[in-house]
Amino acid sequence: MAESRLTDALLDSSLPLATTSPALPSTANRSQPHPPILHPAAFTGAGTNAACDLHGPDTTIQVQGSGWKPIVCVVLVELFKTGNILLGKVVVDGGMFVFSLLCYRSILGAVFILPFALLLESGKWKELDKHAIWWLFINAFVGYSLPMALYYNGLHDTTASYGVIFSSLTPLFTFVLSILLGMEKLRLKSKEGRAKVVGALICFGGALLISLYNGKELHLWTSVRKGIIKNSNGVVGGHHHLRGTLLLLGECICYAFSYPVLVKVLKVYPWKHWSSVLTCVLGGLQTCAIGTIIRRDKLAWKVGWNIQLITIVYSAALGTSAKYWLNLYAVEKRGPVFPPMFNTLSVIFTMVLGALLLGESLTVGSLLGSALVFSGLYTYLYGKAKELQVKMTSGSSNEKLHVQPTHDPKCEDPSSGP
Repeated sequence: MAESRLTDALLDSSLPLATTSPALPSTANRSQPHPPILHPAAFTGAGTNAACDLHGPDTTIQVQGSGWKPIVCVVLVELFKTGNILLGKVVVDGGMFVFSLLCYRSILGAVFILPFALLLESGKWKELDKHAIWWLFINAFVGYSLPMALYYNGLHDTTASYGVIFSSLTPLFTFVLSILLGMEKLRLKSKEGRAKVVGALICFGGALLISLYNGKELHLWTSVRKGIIKNSNGVVGGHHHLRGTLLLLGECICYAFSYPVLVKVLKVYPWKHWSSVLTCVLGGLQTCAIGTIIRRDKLAWKVGWNIQLITIVYSAALGTSAKYWLNLYAVEKRGPVFPPMFNTLSVIFTMVLGALLLGESLTVGSLLGSALVFSGLYTYLYGKAKELQVKMTSGSSNEKLHVQPTHDPKCEDPSSGP
């Protein structure tokens, strides 16, 4: 989930990315990857033959706009995310220490990604310096340790479906933050600018409706798991709605602030595989240190052969490594707006499976609020896609102007030949 934020940032962030800048700052003769060149036709959707050329330091990847594989990839990502959320809800409600969960899954996630970093970015770890390590440390804290601690504690106080809805609002919080920091303009005079603003407002309205209104409970099926879940201390999970809402809100704000940090990371150390490995390692060390300060008893860090171990391995293997590569593949094939279009699937999966497996209640308020969030999210993504298309169209036209051949009348005059 969170360990793959380096890739997710390329998918969701409204902030200007380091990979799109004309030139990246370098230090001490450091080799830099060439920025990706995205053609506007790559965002025209399925059934097109448009291409997106990604020019890297070692290879040139021809990205096609058609095919069913990217769709399968993003659907699998949403399924893995759903499993991550449901398992996380079960273990934190069962009394697992949040920081031990974060520490173990982060370190194990680094182990799963490390072979790919060694294979695809061999020797790039030597380019690390103190400046890059410092920014990676900040990125690990703001983009993993702090928001994930807030998320799991908020998940314990609410429900799985409630938590996943708040997580889907992260791109909107990023959009608002980018405006407040002056990194993006509203552009209300343009169609795409208005779509983004309207989408953000609808999403926030849906989130407020979910938070403040419950309505009638809907009993559509019999739950597999019945009864109130208590942890080892006898504390009931899901009974501190206001506190959980504030914690989940803090998680979204932390992720929004992590994107400017991530942009800086990509500038000072642009090798995404090694950046992901190091972010996981540093995040594991941070959560281990914080957790040790909070609880020093061995019982808090003990993991048996039970659902806790399954959750750690699952979140590291599928929620980190597999999700990382599936997202990367989908972005390369269909562009950065494509994966977020499927975010609503994890909300639907979590609401249905949460009610069926965990006994969580579906209410009229949650369904109406979710519908508003879905509508707002797709309105925002429509505006974002149109904005990228306009930028790339203008960029392509500028390039054509630079390479326009000069008309030479001598070429058409037969008498000018030898």
